[in-house]
Amino acid sequence: MNAPESLPDEDLLSRIASGDREAYGELYRRRHRDVFRFALHMSASRSVADDVTQDVFVAVIRAAGGFTRGRAVVPWLLGIARNHVRRRADRDRGLEPLPQPGAPDERALAVDVDPDDTIARAQRLDALRRALRALPAAYREAVVLCDLHELSYADAAATLGCAVGTVRSRLHRGRALLAARLRSGRADDVKGLPVTRWVV
Repeated sequence: MNAPESLPDEDLLSRIASGDREAYGELYRRRHRDVFRFALHMSASRSVADDVTQDVFVAVIRAAGGFTRGRAVVPWLLGIARNHVRRRADRDRGLEPLPQPGAPDERALAVDVDPDDTIARAQRLDALRRALRALPAAYREAVVLCDLHELSYADAAATLGCAVGTVRSRLHRGRALLAARLRSGRADDVKGLPVTRWVV
């Protein structure tokens, strides 16, 4: 029998369905960061992202037997994460904000760094985070999956349970909203832009 480290994700799920703990550990080791990043981008809360990641991998134990071979595993995991993030957001509307840019855990050690550049970069990242968080959920999901997680349109569509064309239009509109917000300097206010009425 092959060691779990040498198996593709799809085979790990088959073994997880049979109760293989090593396969479960290997899938978690490989994919928990993907799930966490998606949950963090969607919720803007590290504690929610931690909880969602844990919930997703608990759900994997139950759902592994129903996984359709030939389907990509990461979009399947992110689809589970999406459902958990949405349920959590419905349950508690007041999510804690992300730590401020430049917080100790986000600061890279660097030599000869210009403080003005560091501040400007932190401000741009903060504006981008606020603009992303202010997007309608359908657009934010498309932007996070395609631009931040670099999924193909087909994989994003599989994750979201919609057509590829829908992903493309949501991504286009989401990018337009982000660009407009960032240009206007009002990153956390997407209301009032005509494109917001087109939520697909």
